[in-house]
Amino acid sequence: MGSLSGKVAIVTGAGQGVGQGIALALASEGAAVAVLGRTRAKLDATCELVRARGAEAEAFECDVADTEAIPAVVGRVAEAFGGIDVLVNNAYSGAYGPLLEMSDRAFRKGFTTGPFAAFAFMKACHPHMKARGGGSIVNLVTSAMVRWDPSTFGAYAAAKQALRSLTRTAAAEWGPDGIRANSIAPHALSPGLKWWAETNPEEAEEFRKTIPLGYIGDCEDDIGRAVAALVQPAMRYLTGATIPLDGGQAHFG
Repeated sequence: MGSLSGKVAIVTGAGQGVGQGIALALASEGAAVAVLGRTRAKLDATCELVRARGAEAEAFECDVADTEAIPAVVGRVAEAFGGIDVLVNNAYSGAYGPLLEMSDRAFRKGFTTGPFAAFAFMKACHPHMKARGGGSIVNLVTSAMVRWDPSTFGAYAAAKQALRSLTRTAAAEWGPDGIRANSIAPHALSPGLKWWAETNPEEAEEFRKTIPLGYIGDCEDDIGRAVAALVQPAMRYLTGATIPLDGGQAHFG
C-alpha cells in the first residue's frame, strides 16, 4: 500500500504538464485523484494514466476563471469519492510582459485564475477536509516572486505573491482543524516551457546555466514526487512554508 492509500486528491490543471505530473505521483502513492481542467480529452488521458498506476481517477471539467462554479465542482468531487483530503491548486492563466503594455483585463485574469480561484477551492474543500480530521493544501507559486530581474514578470509574480500570502494565512487559521497549507515554487519542463526551449535553444541554455543542479525539473519525477511527499501524513508538522523546487535557482531568504 502507498503512503496515500485511502486519500482523495483534487488536482487542478491536471490535463498536462505539472498538473498531470502531480496527479500521477499522487496516484503512485495510492491516492484517488479528481482530475480537473478545461479540455475533456486531456483529462481523460490523464485519468487513463492514473488508472494504469492502480489508482482511482475521475475527470471533472472546470474552468477556474469561473470562480462561482467552483463550489459545485468540489461538491461533485466529494460526492463521487466520499470526501477530500488533498487539494493542489495548479491551474493558472495569466499575462506576462511589460507593465505599460498590459491591459487591466489581462492583469485581472492572473488574479482571477490564481488567488481568487485558489481561495474558492480552499474554502469549498475546508469542510470536507475538517470532517475527515484534516487535510493538505498545496498552492503553486513561482520563483519569479524573488527573481533578480522581475521585468515582464510583474503581473505573474504579483498574483503568485498574493497566493503565497493566502497560503500562509490558511495555514495559520486552519491549523486547529488539522489542515496544512504550503506553497511550492517549481521549475518544470511543461509543454509550454519545452516549446520555448526548443524554439529558443541559446536562451534556454543560458537559462539552464542559472540552475545550480543544471537542468529543468521533470513534471512528475521532480515536482510531482515532491508534492506527494509533502502531503503525506509523515509531513504533518510542516505548514505555512514556501518550498522552492527549482534546482537551487531562486533565493527566498
